[in-house]
Amino acid sequence: MKRFLSLIPFLLAFFSLFGWAENKTVNGRTKDSPAVLDRLHAKLNLTYAKYGDRSLEMDIYRPKGVWGELPAVVCIHGGGWAKGNRTSHAKIAQALAARGYVASTISYRLSGEAPFPAAIQDCKAAVRFLRANAKELGIDATKIGAIGLSAGGHLTALLATSHGVDELEGEGGNPSFSSRIQAAVPMGAQTDFLSERTREVSKERQIWKQFMGGSQQERPKAYRLASPLEHLDKDDPPCLFITGETDDESTRAAKFRKRMSDLGVSSEIEVIEGAPHGFLTKQIWFDQMIDASVDFFDPILKRN
Repeated sequence: MKRFLSLIPFLLAFFSLFGWAENKTVNGRTKDSPAVLDRLHAKLNLTYAKYGDRSLEMDIYRPKGVWGELPAVVCIHGGGWAKGNRTSHAKIAQALAARGYVASTISYRLSGEAPFPAAIQDCKAAVRFLRANAKELGIDATKIGAIGLSAGGHLTALLATSHGVDELEGEGGNPSFSSRIQAAVPMGAQTDFLSERTREVSKERQIWKQFMGGSQQERPKAYRLASPLEHLDKDDPPCLFITGETDDESTRAAKFRKRMSDLGVSSEIEVIEGAPHGFLTKQIWFDQMIDASVDFFDPILKRN
């Protein structure tokens, strides 16, 4: 037994060397893996948008030793549109970069600073920035996707469906470049801002009032503009919805996916067994999310 125990450090180092121990856990919780980080290049605190003296930054990860243009994925954090920051999606970006993507996790203006539509305007500015700097960053400008959880899931879905909506483009820079994306993974996302559920929660919950400047009843036009479902058309990109099994039924986007099907646009759903709304902290759920996302992104963003 002592002889076996003495081999454990060597075995762990061996597995890490060959990338077999990409994710390490403590009590099942997601943890940074040196084996992954050592295989990535990072550009941190890169300014992608400016509004007067206000600047917004992103962190970008890409695999080392991989040359040429790679597809990109924008990672949009959650937090009820009112809190959180881009580092909460850093592990997602790093995991995607390890699978062959240029992955960026972005800051955006939170609702306490600027209500809707500021956040989605920032997301669109981030996509335009990646396109404008595609050559320098080694990105295929024709292959950009997005992923986000909760509020980030809503913004991902809205980014996917609202191309060409002038009110949502904003003035974050690079206006000559498109903010259209080619694939989206909204996670734990609200997609129908005109639903009866949204009508009720927007009356009760301050995060909705702060983000939208009031309840659905008070600002119906704004809620329509913020609703991904209201912008859906046949030219929108495929979507994979990911949700926890115990999350609210609305995050399964049944009406949204039905309309996508009617329009002939591909949609899929991954329900993570036993998982709640916030499922990124548990390794087994995180791994399932990454595997499903890569299986979805690869045929769309890596095809010739």
